Amino acid sequence: MSLTPSVRDAMLGAVPSLRAFAISLSGNVDRADDLVQETLLRAVANIDSFQPGTNMSAWLFTILRNLFRSEYRKRRREVEDADGSYADSLKSHPEQEGRVEMQEFRTALAKLPSDQREALVLVGAAGFSYEEAAAICECAVGTIKSRVNRARTRLAEMLSIEGAEDFGPDHATRAILAAGGRR
Repeated sequence: MSLTPSVRDAMLGAVPSLRAFAISLSGNVDRADDLVQETLLRAVANIDSFQPGTNMSAWLFTILRNLFRSEYRKRRREVEDADGSYADSLKSHPEQEGRVEMQEFRTALAKLPSDQREALVLVGAAGFSYEEAAAICECAVGTIKSRVNRARTRLAEMLSIEGAEDFGPDHATRAILAAGGRR
């Protein structure tokens, strides 16, 4: 198989989702961009191993995941900024509530076991079916469903989410918005 315009377009169409997945894995935008670039390079170099008629995105996600895992094993012994003090000095504190909530979410997501985080991101954020996520993670569909359920439950616990009313504006803001609509 060669790199036809349709194959190239399919690969490029997957880049935003690949990038989001890479960010969730690495926690670093620059590192994620490197992972996506390396994924695409490997995909082009190995395009003959792609099965026409199968899911291009799933194939690319598998390459990215395997690349991340391989590099993670290599870097496991490296320790950079172990206490995070330097990284904290580079951050600015969020000024808006939404930013704070997003940071809390990212922190909670990072605390999930990697297998649960992967499954949740693939199904919840990247939009893959349970079957496609199972193929990417090389495990059973039931395992993916279990991981997603555990991840959602754990995130809800860490973020103190008890129901749908916990999303959106807080109680005081909702009251102000409701009063403003009564004019």
